[in-house]
Amino acid sequence: MENPAAATDATATSAPTTAAAPAAGPDAAPHDRHRTRRRRRRTAGEWAGLAVLAVVVLATGAFVRVVGPLLAIACASCQDGVRGPMRFGDALLDFAEYGVPLVALATVAGIFLPRGGARAGGIGLGVLIVLLVAMVVLGQVAV
Repeated sequence: MENPAAATDATATSAPTTAAAPAAGPDAAPHDRHRTRRRRRRTAGEWAGLAVLAVVVLATGAFVRVVGPLLAIACASCQDGVRGPMRFGDALLDFAEYGVPLVALATVAGIFLPRGGARAGGIGLGVLIVLLVAMVVLGQVAV
């Protein structure tokens, strides 16, 4: 009579053969599941969340494009409330005119790509905030 525990121990310690493909089920090794599993489709709730994130990115981009240069040239101690001649005025306008819309649209495109999603949205929001800070710094250095 064969001992089932001894047979299990023998198969567990033996080297795996290459003839059988690894199982892709829930009890397969994580690296095997990753290779053989297809990505699941997004649900309606996930699509709605990504759509809200895209709207937030576009609204933040519009805010940065409109308010960023205004914050950069604002001056509380100046006579008319606006800084005088700007050393980096062209760079400031280039950031506002080209950089911000490009980042916002690339972020929205990245959100809806299959492997993008919330990570792309978070990175894009961070880049928009960095552009806003860069515009304000360029405006403050302009004096």
